[in-house]
Amino acid sequence: MSERRVVVVGAGLAGVQTVVELRGQGWGGAVTLLGAEPHQPYDRPPLSKAALLAPDDESALHAAALDIDFAELDAELLLGRAATGLDTARRRLHTDAGPLDYDHLVLATGAEPVTLPGTHDVPGVHLLRTLDDARALRPVLAARGSVVAVGAGWIGAEVATAAAAAGCRVTVVEAAHHPLPGALPPEISEPTRRWYEAAGAELRTGQRVTAVRSGEVELADGTVLGADAVLVGVGSRPATGWLAGSGVELAADGSVSADAGLRAGVPDVYAVGDCASYPSARYGRRLLVHHWDNALQGPRTVAAGILGRPAVHDPVPYFWSEQFGRHVQYAGRRGEGPAAGDETLVTRGEPAGDGPWAACWLDSAGRLVAVLAVDQPRDLTQGRRLIERGTPLDARLLADPSVPLKAAVR
Repeated sequence: MSERRVVVVGAGLAGVQTVVELRGQGWGGAVTLLGAEPHQPYDRPPLSKAALLAPDDESALHAAALDIDFAELDAELLLGRAATGLDTARRRLHTDAGPLDYDHLVLATGAEPVTLPGTHDVPGVHLLRTLDDARALRPVLAARGSVVAVGAGWIGAEVATAAAAAGCRVTVVEAAHHPLPGALPPEISEPTRRWYEAAGAELRTGQRVTAVRSGEVELADGTVLGADAVLVGVGSRPATGWLAGSGVELAADGSVSADAGLRAGVPDVYAVGDCASYPSARYGRRLLVHHWDNALQGPRTVAAGILGRPAVHDPVPYFWSEQFGRHVQYAGRRGEGPAAGDETLVTRGEPAGDGPWAACWLDSAGRLVAVLAVDQPRDLTQGRRLIERGTPLDARLLADPSVPLKAAVR
């Protein structure tokens, strides 16, 4: 009998961590990791931070590298090889270099950035998803060129941070009327406008981009901004187009519609990370979470399922960002589940000030459902545990930043 094989499609964090978890949990069969990029697997968060400011390509790769020894894990690594289709009946993965048969298959192809219509062939327009994307943008920062970031979300803010630190002229354009739309309410995100000002970056909100041409960006009000580089950061979508006709069910948002154990609905196929959504009992709906922590935690569930020890994936969502010298962390979700539309915001410290602060959202029963912490790692750590436990808090004690979150329980 031939050795049973797990094939993992996607060599980002979710795929790499799946290999690590399989070996850590006792999988003794063969493991193959397939990556579309030619580079050794790397971590994506540094791409909008240290990798952009690295002095050369080698340093950029080092800044993002994952410290994983695949030989020690006894894993076959196939780089520069992309998945093109899937035959679930024959348990065969089609790739641009020929088919691969599998006993278990893990879909970890991540997400791809959304582009602006009509900008595909415009010189100087950049996306930021891969190491090569960061390498292409880095020379503009090194030359202290002018940068226009379209979108004041997490990526836009992080690239603006790096570009301003490099001495570039930076303008961030956002169609919504406040930064971080969709992620935070205006009363919490509006104070971050000061961060841009202090860093010398210009933030233009309520401004829609109508045209992008070589060297310039035109806004709806007729303003034309000069740009050596235009960074498009307007969102991402699951990289699942190659699964068309495979029988793997996709949700309306394009994600693989996985179950609570991250099974993809066809025999012995799993999905994890940015390409997969899952039903959350905690929040009462299907979640698609495009954040590093989700890609780190999901492989634990996938490996357990492959080894016959089914587990449930339903963590408290968590992410972080580094912006203009501040460490921003967020855990939980607002406006969902039983608390939707009936939450109380409690701030700890002064969001409009220069010091650390936090924002907490409580449901009608006083339970913490989400916490945002700016340079307050202790609040984030304790808040995440309180969200997991569903512990009611005293809003009066919670509002006192000198009182630890864990001491604000009723």
